[in-house]
Amino acid sequence: METSSYSETSCENVNAVDLASSLAFRPRGSLARALYRKEKHDEYLSQFDKAEWYKCDLTEMPDTLASKFVQLEVDQDTLDFLDQSERKSDWIPTQIWHTLAKAFLGWFMTQTSINGWLQRGSMFVVSQSQLRNLLRVDDDWRSDELLDLGAGDGEVTAHLAPLFRKVYATEVSGTMRGLLQKRGYELLDVDNWNLNRKYDVISCLNLIDRCDTPMELLDQISKALKPDGRVLLAVVLPFSAYVESGAPDFKPKQLLPINGSTFEQQVKSVVDDVLTPANFEVISWSRVPYLCEGDLQQSYYWLDDVIFVLKLKSVT
Repeated sequence: METSSYSETSCENVNAVDLASSLAFRPRGSLARALYRKEKHDEYLSQFDKAEWYKCDLTEMPDTLASKFVQLEVDQDTLDFLDQSERKSDWIPTQIWHTLAKAFLGWFMTQTSINGWLQRGSMFVVSQSQLRNLLRVDDDWRSDELLDLGAGDGEVTAHLAPLFRKVYATEVSGTMRGLLQKRGYELLDVDNWNLNRKYDVISCLNLIDRCDTPMELLDQISKALKPDGRVLLAVVLPFSAYVESGAPDFKPKQLLPINGSTFEQQVKSVVDDVLTPANFEVISWSRVPYLCEGDLQQSYYWLDDVIFVLKLKSVT
């Protein structure tokens, strides 16, 4: 997954808490102040009701879409990721080094490549058990081939991989490709992955809002999917398109017509205005947090994700 633009600074919805009163006492020294703020942010995170991540107001949905909603919840894999993020965030010398390195490397490397080089900023979207719930399969289910588009450092892929006998991946960043190869995934060319092969499951997690031609990508996915195949698609909402490299204004060539003022309204728009015209049918969907490892400011960050399981619409 292209993870660069989902850095910690873009996931600051957790900072909505008013910390003014708790920060009235200001320790002297920039590092002391940073650690004090981090302590207050992490205190808020520890008290935050994580069930909120998965809530959706289905009364705003048409019945045909509401009936396909799968209620998920925090599971052990999610808690393990949060625990790991908290431990890494507390490695203060490492976090200081990362801050300095990012400031220097940012002049000539993308944020994705920086994260890959520093091996930091890993993401979490969905656990294996949550994926089984979305796919509506039992614990013994396995499929043949998974293709994970824009797989990043492979942390997200690793939660999906045990359900498949073979895992393919694509990734633009050279440093991230190196990490994927170390995990044993077969890397495909980013321009030719859809040629001469069809897949049982294609995952496209938080990518269509970070690529230049998202409708073209969805068309490629539909043509590379086996007739009975499935697509696992995740999109951050509220929708905000951003292309990390290539476009001088960071805007994609193709703008997706996603509208609505609430999470639920935008989910409906994704289905009606993007997926249906692209010849996809929703099998199931849910709301999950798109989690990212933290830094010297706080232990982890998140954005709101809608995640779909899709199939090709039947030709009549």
